[in-house]
Order: sequence, then C-alpha cells, then structure tokens
Amino acid sequence: MAGRAVRRAAAAAALAAVLTACGSGSGGAPAASPSASADPTVLATPTDRSPHGVLLSAQLAVHGARRARFSGNLGSDTVAGLLFWAPKTVLQLKRPGTTEEVVVLDTTAYRGGDAATASRLGGRHWEKFTGVPGTDGQRAVPYADTVDRLNPVVALTAAVAAPAPERIGAEEIDDTAVVHYRVATTVADYAEAQTQLPPARRAALRTALGDGGVITLDVWLNDRDQPVQLQRTGSGAAERISDTLRFDEFGGPLSVQAPAESDTADAGGRSLPPL
Repeated sequence: MAGRAVRRAAAAAALAAVLTACGSGSGGAPAASPSASADPTVLATPTDRSPHGVLLSAQLAVHGARRARFSGNLGSDTVAGLLFWAPKTVLQLKRPGTTEEVVVLDTTAYRGGDAATASRLGGRHWEKFTGVPGTDGQRAVPYADTVDRLNPVVALTAAVAAPAPERIGAEEIDDTAVVHYRVATTVADYAEAQTQLPPARRAALRTALGDGGVITLDVWLNDRDQPVQLQRTGSGAAERISDTLRFDEFGGPLSVQAPAESDTADAGGRSLPPL
C-alpha cells in the first residue's frame, strides 16, 4: 500500500515539474534517454523510453491537448462525441442510432435536441439541468462519472501510478502505427490515483467501474505518445468491465455550443436522468 502511495505522489510531482518547466501545451514525443531505468520500482521521467516513462509522456501529451474526439463503448453503450477536460469540463455525447444528445458545459447539462424531447417539452428541444451543490458549496459536474471514464487523462494517470507496466509491442490500428502498453491495477487504486479529482468524484468513479474489482488497462500510443485507443477490461463488484475508446483530433479545432435559450426548458429541480 505504501509503495502505491509513493508512486502516485512521485508521478504527480514529476508531471507537475515537467508542466512547470515546459508549459502545458507540450504534446510531442520526448527523445530517448540513455538513463532510462529497467527497474519498474524506480520512478521514470517523460524523457526516457521505459514503459513508465512513455506512459508519463502520454499523460503529459493529453494533459496539454485539452480536448479530443472520441468513439467506442462504455460497457454495452456505444458512444461518440467531443470531450474537453481543461480548462473546464465540456462534453458532447451521442449514441449512434439515436437522435438524443447530451451536452455538458461545466456545471450545466442539456439533454435532447430531438423531436421526442420537443414533443415532451411543448416545442422546446432541450431540457436544462444544473449540477447539485456539494458539501463544499461547489456545484457538481453533471455526469462526472461518465466524463471520468471517457477522459484519457484519467486513464493515463491510473496507468502511470500502476506498478510494472508492460510494453506489448508495435501494432497497427486503422493504418496508424502504434505501440501497445498494458498495466494491471485495481478499481480502488485506479480511482485513488486521481488526486486531481475531489473525493466525491473518485468515489463515483469507483462505483462506475465496479468497486472491489480489478482492471487490465491497455493503451495504444501513436508516435506523439497520444492514445489512439484505450481499453479497460476486468471484473467489478457486480459485473465485468469492458470499455473500449478510440481518440483523434487531440487539441484540434473542436467546439461545443450551448443550445439557444429560446429552445431550452429548465428542468425545475427534476433529477438528472441516467445516461
């Protein structure tokens, strides 16, 4: 337990130091270093090409990118859309084959955009929900557990904190050359590695992934150490975990707009419906 805590703290300190030195916009693959350690218990840096070092470089790359397009599945749900993880949380999520959308802009969520919602709301296409205030008085990010399952920063933070990462080898995904890495961890450690998230968010993430379970996290990185694909498999407390996500357009010209107020109806305190 102490070793895991040291790895989490040291990895966070290393990332913070690199961000301070280089700025948050750096996303390129660092050059190989002859000082890369073969000992998985020694903290790597983003300037070596050990598995730990490469994963730390990937964490830095996505941290600086701030946004990406995603597609894939969360369990049995097929999803696609856009996600911004900095400086504010922004999500646009669609389920292929359906017409309803979900838009999250920091602490406000909108659902609808389809004819069925307009019929239910008397002509307006979107219903607006506001995040519930927490014990600290700050409003919550709606659908935070889904955001955190989608966020590649969260996945790579867990990967960096995990012991003994493996380099599986060079592969190809949709004609893109990638290198496949794998880590094994527990749901509890995956969530507790997220020191950038408040305790309530970490608890919600544990629940979403199946508290008490174990996870194998596979990451496929391109030549800029950006994740082309992430896969979580394993067993949670109640069911098997199976998430697969593809990413592209890191840092690209992506945007998400709030629906027009004239086309929006306030939920009036109604609870946020599950995704």
